Amino acid sequence: MIGLRARWIRTLIATPLLATAMAAASVAAHAADLLDNVKQAGVLKIGLEGTYPPFGYRGANNQLEGFDVDVARAVAAKLGVKPEFVTTEWSGIIAGLQAGKFDIIVNQVSVTPQRKQVLDFSKPYVYSAAQLIQRKDDKREFKSLEDLKGKRLGVSLGSNYNELAKSVPGIDVKTYPGAPEYLRDLAAQRVDAALNDRLMVQYLIKTANLPLRPGAVVKGGEAEVAIPFRKDNPKFAQALDRALDDLRKDGTLTRLSVKWFGSDVTKPAGK
Repeated sequence: MIGLRARWIRTLIATPLLATAMAAASVAAHAADLLDNVKQAGVLKIGLEGTYPPFGYRGANNQLEGFDVDVARAVAAKLGVKPEFVTTEWSGIIAGLQAGKFDIIVNQVSVTPQRKQVLDFSKPYVYSAAQLIQRKDDKREFKSLEDLKGKRLGVSLGSNYNELAKSVPGIDVKTYPGAPEYLRDLAAQRVDAALNDRLMVQYLIKTANLPLRPGAVVKGGEAEVAIPFRKDNPKFAQALDRALDDLRKDGTLTRLSVKWFGSDVTKPAGK
């Protein structure tokens, strides 16, 4: 009886200990750093829209190309893995990252306090700002949003620039479904200027084939663009920042920026 009871006691003790050990092992496995998972798979899964030129879109041969596509490929190469692109709509891209459908997003994601609450970010790889667009034959030079008081300004509905324009009282803000519509109205003199991301302005003017020109960069629309990933992956965070540092030092980021935008937008203005 004593021996049986002793074995029973040992079983009672061992059972919760085993359960605790198994739970700890399960947590440890679940908590493996993203870098270990990426290295083990040999693949970096990259979320992007794929419909957002010149950042990421399908080219003539239906292959993904663009500035962000090139940056993502360069980052994957620095990490020693292959890039695997996962296209998804912008409306669901953050949720897709949180659900583990991909490892990172490379799709012009601006760093905001709200996003930093639920995601971690790399160092910025693009510095952007709001920029005006004017007609080529317009002799007026709008140097700030204040200069547009009493004027008509075209912006995309629901964009950050819509909110920025409305923050200045006195501007007659006209909202449009997208850039093609307000650029046509600008060329037709139905608005006095338009507002968009400076990264997009040159591309929009080039592809619209309308008599338009870049205007002034305006205050209030500054943004830092970085690569988001799921929280609590310190090894991956360090490796990702190191990869971007290397791409900056060896000139890759500058070269890709000049290729797609004609200027270096990978450094803060004035540097």
